[in-house]
Amino acid sequence: MSAGNLVETRIATGRIRGLSRPGRQVFTGIPYAAAPVGPGRFAPPAPAAPWGGVRDATAPGPTAPAPHRGGFGGMDLRPVMGGGWMPGEEYLTVTVTTPDVAARGLPVLVFVHGGGFISGTGQAELFDGATFARDGVVLVTLNYRLGVVGWLDVPGAPANRGLLDVIAALTWVGDNISAFGGDPGRVTLAGQSAGAMIVAALLAAPQADGLFQRAISQSGSGLCAFTSDQASLVTRSVCDALGVPMTAESLSALDDSRLASVLDAIGPVDHAAHGYRDTSLGSSPFKPVIDGVLLDQQPAVVLHHLTEPGAKPRGTTANDLLIGVNSEEANLYSVPSGSGAKLAEADLLAAAARRHEDPEALVAGYHARYPGVAPAALASRLISDVYAESNRALADAHAARPGSRTYAYEFGWRSAAFDGGLGACHCIELPFVFDRTDIAALHGENALLGPARPADSIASRMHAAWVSFVDHGDPGWERYGSEEQTTMRIDEEWRLTRSTPRPSAATAAH
Repeated sequence: MSAGNLVETRIATGRIRGLSRPGRQVFTGIPYAAAPVGPGRFAPPAPAAPWGGVRDATAPGPTAPAPHRGGFGGMDLRPVMGGGWMPGEEYLTVTVTTPDVAARGLPVLVFVHGGGFISGTGQAELFDGATFARDGVVLVTLNYRLGVVGWLDVPGAPANRGLLDVIAALTWVGDNISAFGGDPGRVTLAGQSAGAMIVAALLAAPQADGLFQRAISQSGSGLCAFTSDQASLVTRSVCDALGVPMTAESLSALDDSRLASVLDAIGPVDHAAHGYRDTSLGSSPFKPVIDGVLLDQQPAVVLHHLTEPGAKPRGTTANDLLIGVNSEEANLYSVPSGSGAKLAEADLLAAAARRHEDPEALVAGYHARYPGVAPAALASRLISDVYAESNRALADAHAARPGSRTYAYEFGWRSAAFDGGLGACHCIELPFVFDRTDIAALHGENALLGPARPADSIASRMHAAWVSFVDHGDPGWERYGSEEQTTMRIDEEWRLTRSTPRPSAATAAH
């Protein structure tokens, strides 16, 4: 039902009113779960209460509590990360952008934002859904609990509360998406960075089975989870900084601003000092936790077990996966801030020690492969490579599953920002996936896409590949398989690369 530039539809909890815009209809701030307040902040998500009358869904609502996210050298990442914390209790919400609520059977893309598990929002400008609606896809973006509230492993509270939120949002999609023209049997779950790690975790979580049929992992990891011992190091660090016992009751007594700001006080937690390796980018202290409920092993290891004779079903039955990384992921964290330029040989060795059991041999290998390259550039290359390897672990494990279809990509377009140093960094693929390279804040000498706008053909082709995968499970190139690993290198020119399988990181992790 439309009235001027307004449109209404009915979902399970009541009628809602959104905005009708050229080519799309948008409903914002729809609760998929109850507000996580008081003790409920550390509890599983509860169902949203129904309402009477018509609920307004025409303007963005609150976002999850989060600290100010600096460290990007003044680069404006608001189109990707949002404008910062918008306080308010009812932030477990979705935004739905559809071609038409009167449509039927449209494919659905549920996109989970990144931000290191401590920041970000599905309401960021880049994720507005216009281009997907233009191409016949219903886009759902969401907010989930962040930081201490969403991811700290707390005695007396369920682990992985942020994962539980995304499961609740997917359940909401299954129950309600037909009211927006979508087909609950044609749902693709996608995510970038932390969102991609959430995708990996939910591929391995039996509680998510049946909630999505396809998955997209952008710059994620199949080895993204903490053990309970690793998670407890973070819990102790946080509670010591707050001066409270390690209990849900004590943390529930603190306000959101204090829980968010404590992350600035604790800094990175040194897991390497306790013998643990790091396969992630950035400095966030949070990841999913192997809790024995949602996750009993690393996601790639769970999927790897499905290839063994007589293996019992585990995880989800989602058979189609599109997965990839950017060529220079680590540059986002070292180039804008200038921190990479200060790295010496000792820092390179320390970075290797956090990620490899034989750091001296690893560093020697990089020096041999890249003679004369400065330690800063080698550290960026090393971290990007380790990150790509943990991503490949998931691709390998999924490709070996009977009946699966796996497609791999590497995004190589280089931003000329920061005197050409930013390159194909973390997050760089997002404006191309959403076909929104036109956003003004993405352009400038020190902006994500650099001073010049890239050729429209790159974004239009990449976006079309994602739409094709969401629609029928094929982005338009050869599958990545256990016999031959085929990867689409995406740049000004698109080209397939082929490599011979080598021992899987999932096997090594097991």
